[in-house]
Amino acid sequence: MATEANEQYGSIMLGSQLCFPLYACSKEIIRKYKPYLDKLDLTYTQYITMMVMWEKQKVNVKMLGQSLFLDSGTLTPVLKKLESKGYIRRERSVQDERNLEVTITDKGMALREEAVLIPPHIKGCVDLEEKDFAELYRLLYLVLNHINTEEEVSA
Repeated sequence: MATEANEQYGSIMLGSQLCFPLYACSKEIIRKYKPYLDKLDLTYTQYITMMVMWEKQKVNVKMLGQSLFLDSGTLTPVLKKLESKGYIRRERSVQDERNLEVTITDKGMALREEAVLIPPHIKGCVDLEEKDFAELYRLLYLVLNHINTEEEVSA
């Protein structure tokens, strides 16, 4: 009877779900970031936002949200908090006032010097060989890109 139930309901068993190990890994890795980010007074979402800002220096909010896979309802409070800390500035575009642009400040750029020490600590927590790390990275982005392509087709 249990085997029959496992066959019938196997697709909804926790061990059958791809989403669960992705969720659990994400949650646990972000937990590993916490002590390092606490020293910088950043949340994980603020940290990944700053990563984009360190790379781009200036970006419009829509592109920032797409880069981070965040909607404006999630991103807006993050940007307001980073602005209140003096790390970024939000301004309407001179070319098109409908667009909101985010620019990193000197204080925000200076934070990069402290943040650069974080990735080696986190990589040490994830005990993978370099080839496995690269393969996992490739597969995760393959999934993300496929999910986004599916959403665009159904929209």
